[in-house]
Amino acid sequence: MNEEIFVIENDENYRLDVYLALVLPYTRSYIKNLIDGGNVTVNGANVKCGKSLKAGDVITVNIPPAASLEAKPEDIPLDILYEDKDLAVINKQRGISVHPSGNIYSGTLVNALLYHLKELSTINGVVRPGIVHRLDKDTTGVMVVAKNNFAHLELSKQISERTVIKKYLALLEGNLPQDQGSIVTNIARSEKDRKLMTVAQVGRKAITDYKVLERFPDNCMVEFRIHTGRTHQIRVHAKYLQHPVVGDTAYGYKKQKFATNGQLLHSYSLTFVHPTLKEEMTFTAPLPEDFSEILDKLRRAQMK
Repeated sequence: MNEEIFVIENDENYRLDVYLALVLPYTRSYIKNLIDGGNVTVNGANVKCGKSLKAGDVITVNIPPAASLEAKPEDIPLDILYEDKDLAVINKQRGISVHPSGNIYSGTLVNALLYHLKELSTINGVVRPGIVHRLDKDTTGVMVVAKNNFAHLELSKQISERTVIKKYLALLEGNLPQDQGSIVTNIARSEKDRKLMTVAQVGRKAITDYKVLERFPDNCMVEFRIHTGRTHQIRVHAKYLQHPVVGDTAYGYKKQKFATNGQLLHSYSLTFVHPTLKEEMTFTAPLPEDFSEILDKLRRAQMK
């Protein structure tokens, strides 16, 4: 059972089913079935679809797993940066989904983890063993996975309390007017395309800090730090700033001037306190080759 928890921050007077349709990637009919089936509670109580929400309400949604979907071990190359009895830190490659979902049953990071690691936490069930947090399919870089349930809960607690430091590097289209700043918005599912997210009046609060590291005539290299872990958060916020991530055809330009296999967005640094050692640890991953090559090309052009 996959559990999602939402906290209402403002008195918007939204119906429960309408709000969940904004923040979950499911149809209104599926959400209605979840509510009618007792899989949704507000402040611990089962309610009806038309329940009016107010600030402070805590919504818990239990998503039943697909009965036929179970991840199997697959011999997929895995770049392990660090491993001990409690966790492993992975440098995720581009083009690989983190776990099976929808029509994707194999070729995911989870399939690789099941093959290469002897133990994984079971909190997220047979579809997402070990997965504490996620990266988008075409986002590269550092991820931590849990090898037992104690480590999973400890890491999840740090993420929910926003003490984990996640830093990303991205090449953006154009140049941001400010050298640094913070973006604070709500993010919700797009009503036009349920697979995409958008900045919205109602949704889940998303906080992103940014700092420009390098400027080029038509691009800028930016460090992002996210304080919340919303789906597609950096990509949505980059679009919101009107400077989308290079290579991002979903939130950016359909026609790209650089040859990439996805967005140039890289999780380069992850800092957390080890669940049992109680020591702060920081892990970094080098930029993927195509990202580095494009940066080198921009730097050479700027020196001419």
